[in-house]
Amino acid sequence: MKKKSAIYSGSFDPPTIGHVDIIVRASSIFDQIIVGIANNLKKNTSFY
Repeated sequence: MKKKSAIYSGSFDPPTIGHVDIIVRASSIFDQIIVGIANNLKKNTSFY
């Protein structure tokens, strides 16, 4: 059986409970979730 995968990307800066909620809900639908964290140079950042 083929695995169902999802890709969730964003700057996540700051990371929120909403981001975590999306990952948790997606984990019940997909076999694998790939979270890509990017740096948005046009955004004032908090962490990086």
